[in-house]
Amino acid sequence: MDETRPNRWRKFTQDEVDSQPENVPVEAVEGPDPGLPAERLLVALDFSDPLKAKNLAAELAPLGVGFKIGLELYMAGGPALVEELASRYRIFLDLKFHDIPNTVSRAVKRAAAMGVWMVNVHASGGKAMLEAAREALAETGGRRPLLFAVTVLTSMDEQALAETGCSLGVQEQVMKLAALAEECKLDGVVCSPLEVISVKKKFPGELLTVTPGIRPAGTEHNDQSRVAAPKEVIRTGGDYLVAGRPVTGAAEPFVAAEKIIREMGAE
Repeated sequence: MDETRPNRWRKFTQDEVDSQPENVPVEAVEGPDPGLPAERLLVALDFSDPLKAKNLAAELAPLGVGFKIGLELYMAGGPALVEELASRYRIFLDLKFHDIPNTVSRAVKRAAAMGVWMVNVHASGGKAMLEAAREALAETGGRRPLLFAVTVLTSMDEQALAETGCSLGVQEQVMKLAALAEECKLDGVVCSPLEVISVKKKFPGELLTVTPGIRPAGTEHNDQSRVAAPKEVIRTGGDYLVAGRPVTGAAEPFVAAEKIIREMGAE
């Protein structure tokens, strides 16, 4: 791993998860522990009601999972909610920043101040924007989130990508943007389950992956176009997996999350 990449955050023990401690960064780690599948699962708190999000996080915390806060919950609860949850759990702030370099650098620095564990930006924002984000986080010292670049949204297929004016296919565009993220020394990329194996082969040991579009067998794809089962993503080398509706929409979210974790750890 490139030594110029800033420090990562330490892992939590089960006792720490149960007691819901504040996040305290220490020495660098190189991604999740393969022996702890729960650490690799990020549950998307896609709610418009902050109380529902807090209740679900408290219910699932004993499993050792992390949580993702997207635009819906952020708009409902704002920075105060992010800070509250980040003081107790590993929080991936999924706001996909995409703006001029100065604006994005200030935004990610504010995210770091809120105590989040991971933050993302759109790779299509370009090299100057990605480097500005990385440099802004480096200035925060030891307490800094992992920085990931979004490649192509998992809801998009070849036709949807072409409608944006991109002449490349999905796979080619993902790899092009992943290469840019690697060049700018980001920690990893957000890509669909279908591109994980290509990213891992081309950038071994250089880029971690966050993979939305996780759909256990027998669940609906909803508005996702490029999906896969948890076990398939793990087999291809995926690091972090995001599951939303298969957990939040289940009659028993704890049982649903536990089932995904078991599948992730199955041989």
